[in-house]
Amino acid sequence: MMDRIVNGLSESSIKVRLAAVRCLHSLSRSVQQLRTSFQDHAVWKPLMKVLQNAPNEMLVVASSTLCNLLLEFSPSKEPILESGAIELLCSLTQSENLALRVNGIWALMNMAFQAEQKIKSDILRGLSTEQLFQLLSDSDVNVLMKTLGLLRNLLSTRPHIDHIMSTHGKQIMQAVTLILEGEHNIEVKEQTLCILANIADGTTAKELIMTNDDILQKIKYYMSHSNAKLQLAAMFCISNLIWNEEEGSQERQDKLRDIGIVDILHKLSQSSDPNLCDK
Repeated sequence: MMDRIVNGLSESSIKVRLAAVRCLHSLSRSVQQLRTSFQDHAVWKPLMKVLQNAPNEMLVVASSTLCNLLLEFSPSKEPILESGAIELLCSLTQSENLALRVNGIWALMNMAFQAEQKIKSDILRGLSTEQLFQLLSDSDVNVLMKTLGLLRNLLSTRPHIDHIMSTHGKQIMQAVTLILEGEHNIEVKEQTLCILANIADGTTAKELIMTNDDILQKIKYYMSHSNAKLQLAAMFCISNLIWNEEEGSQERQDKLRDIGIVDILHKLSQSSDPNLCDK
C-alpha cells in the first residue's frame, strides 16, 4: 500500500494528492510506521517536494506529517535535516496562515530536541532574532507555547546554553522578562520559568540572571505565587544557581540570601503541598 500512497502524492488531481497526504499524516502517528514503512519508502523525499509548492490546505497536512517525521526516534530526521528543511520551516513560521505558523515552529521544536550545536545555531540563524520575537508576541497561545518549547530545547546541555546565551543572551532575557510581566496563562509562564531554569544551569549563562535584578525579583515573586506549578518552576531556577560545587556559588548564595530568598524557602518548607515542601 505504501507505494500506492506515495505515488498518490504526484497525481495530477489535487483531491488525490490531498488524500494521500492525509493518509500519510495518519500513519505518521505510529512510532512503528515511522521506523519501518516510512524509512523503507523514503517517504520524506516526496513529502519535502510537496512542501515546496502546494496550496495551503495541503501544506497544513504535509507540515503536520513532517512534525512527526522530525521526532527524535524517527530515522527520517537526519536526511530531512540534510535536505534544507530548516529554511523551509523558518519560512512557514512567517505565514499568514495560523496552522502553518504553528506547524513550522512545532517542527523546529522537534528538530531542536537533543540536537547538536550546529543544528541549533542553524535554526537560530534561519529564524533570526526578529522573527523569534515576532513569534513570542504572537496572539495565538499555540504559537507562543511551541516557540517557548523551541527555546527550551535550544537551551539544553551546558555548552549549548552558554554558547547561545553568549550570542543571543540580551534578546532572550528581554523576551523572558516581557512574558513574565505580560497577561499570560499559567502554562506559558511555567514554560518561561523553565527556560530561565535552563539558563541558570549554564556555566557562564547564569551570570545573565545574577546580574539582572529585575529577573531575580520576578523569580522571587513567582516563588510566592498562588500556583504551585509556578512556584516549583521558580525554585528550579534558584536551585540551579546555588550548587555548592560550582564556581562562584558562595557569592550567588549570598546575593540570593540578601534579597530574601531564604525566608521564602523557610516558609515554603512548611507548605502543605508535598512537592513544594520537598523542593
